[in-house]
Amino acid sequence: MSNTLAQTWDLESVFSGGSSSASFAAYLKQLDQDITVLDKAIKEYQVPKAIEDTYALDSLLDQLQDAAARLYEGSSFTACLGAQNQDDKKAVQLSGKIAALSARLAGVQTMFDSLFERTPDAVWSAWMERPEIQPISFVLNESRLKAKEKMSPELENLALDLAVDGYHGWGEFYDTIVSKVRVPFEENGETVYLSAGQAANKLHDPDPNVREKLLQDWEKAWSDAADYCADTLNHLAGFRLKLYERRGWDSVLKEPLSINRMSQDTLDAMWNVITRAKPTLVKFLERKAQLLGVEKLSWADVDAPISSATEKISYDAAAANIVNQFRKFSPRMAEFAQHAFDHQWIEAEDRPGKRPGGFCTGLPVSKETRIFMTYAGTASNVSTLAHELGHGYHQHVMDDMEILNQNYAMNVAETASTFAELIVSDALIKEAKDEEAQIALLEEKIQNSIAFFMNIHARFLFETRFYEKRKEGLLSSSDLSELMEEAQREAYCDALGTYHPTFWASKLHFYITDVPFYNFPYTFGYMFSMGIYAQAQKEGSDFAEKYDALLRDTGRMTVEELAEKHLGTDVTKPAFWQGAADLCIADIEQFLRMTQHRV
Repeated sequence: MSNTLAQTWDLESVFSGGSSSASFAAYLKQLDQDITVLDKAIKEYQVPKAIEDTYALDSLLDQLQDAAARLYEGSSFTACLGAQNQDDKKAVQLSGKIAALSARLAGVQTMFDSLFERTPDAVWSAWMERPEIQPISFVLNESRLKAKEKMSPELENLALDLAVDGYHGWGEFYDTIVSKVRVPFEENGETVYLSAGQAANKLHDPDPNVREKLLQDWEKAWSDAADYCADTLNHLAGFRLKLYERRGWDSVLKEPLSINRMSQDTLDAMWNVITRAKPTLVKFLERKAQLLGVEKLSWADVDAPISSATEKISYDAAAANIVNQFRKFSPRMAEFAQHAFDHQWIEAEDRPGKRPGGFCTGLPVSKETRIFMTYAGTASNVSTLAHELGHGYHQHVMDDMEILNQNYAMNVAETASTFAELIVSDALIKEAKDEEAQIALLEEKIQNSIAFFMNIHARFLFETRFYEKRKEGLLSSSDLSELMEEAQREAYCDALGTYHPTFWASKLHFYITDVPFYNFPYTFGYMFSMGIYAQAQKEGSDFAEKYDALLRDTGRMTVEELAEKHLGTDVTKPAFWQGAADLCIADIEQFLRMTQHRV
């Protein structure tokens, strides 16, 4: 694979010196001081009794947004340092400082929320109508409502302080566990030890023998770490459950639904449609098993390519392809992607020591983003690259907005990323030069439906059941593996020959402390993006501006309001979700027709 584009990101332009950066240390020191000043100011502020009393709060709200933007910038920089080198101990120390600052700023936010809650309704309504405040009124109203549902500000602040070395500490401990995981792999007659990120890429190898051997070694590596992971997961869940209990919250889904600004009715409507669509997905899995010459797919076969071709896609070729396909939809989107490639916003190099997975993180002060992944030349890697650039573009169109309005939830964030994937995959299928290429690309696209309808569903089933059982006490690593396999069997309609019992240990998403239930928002984003994509196809080039407008609204309305305003649909009803599922089913039916003569 010949490449001219740099595959390592530029962090020096953000703060020079890496984890030893003097400028970053000064940045954090100043932020610490500014949070202290803001904390003192809001504590001294009295509840407004008249509209005139709210004027002085404008400056404090500006300071809050400024501190939030700077903290996010610092958090993103630190996350990048830790991801690019898991042995960077100074980055771990910086993460601790960021966690402490985050807890302090969250405490300040809690005091703001308490002030909002105690403001008389008439004064509040008049305040929200003021021209200076109206643009952020949705977020402020949301904060006021949430404050009514929590503990007293003193107890909330205590919980935030304890979470730094408790709750978040356990989440960081998981990163330490992952950094020690090594998976043996035979390469050129020698055994090398892959990091978790490198091994995850090898699980997609075209050679079934390589996949099966690696999956066995992968399972063993995570089984060896399982007790540590079980302790971590149990304590993360225990902290959440105790906090929910103190707040008087009965459902473990209350917080994730609130964070994602969606209702239980919307979530139920989505999963119900998906469940009804699964028989068609099972037909795809059965056909894929026939094409691979096995009775039933193993876990290692699900994401495997049906073609034995080993040709890799160069990083440069992937970049050019993505920019080209983006341009057909939106020149602005293409320009953003090209800028990201040209200015080294992307860390894609395949090397030891990196954390597994991929992410995109914003730098709201610098008005930039950074993308992290490990690129090994697979079609799946190309999809990941397009996916993360979709996240980056979402942030890009919001760069000039108020910081409070940039806080969009995971489900709509995944909408933008999945939409970007769709642009690339669908165009490539249509432009394929021959049937063989078209089948391979179609299969790659359908794999997303399998992932979001089955794999993510398994994670959702596992996590909801785990939390219910955790209320009764600690679960052992074997308990968790049993629960995981049970969820996988149900989600995949028992269509596989083998499963991945230690998936609960190997998947970072279960250990993320910022967002609980890091699963269903992915599926929401996938299906929501399908609906948006269908409308984009109908409207053509005129839709690009509408798409940007939709993205800009993602931080200032519920998903139900977003769908009604920009798509004219009700997502609490099955019709919208059925329309999205039908697009996935149509892909599978086309695949079944095209491969009928091959079995």
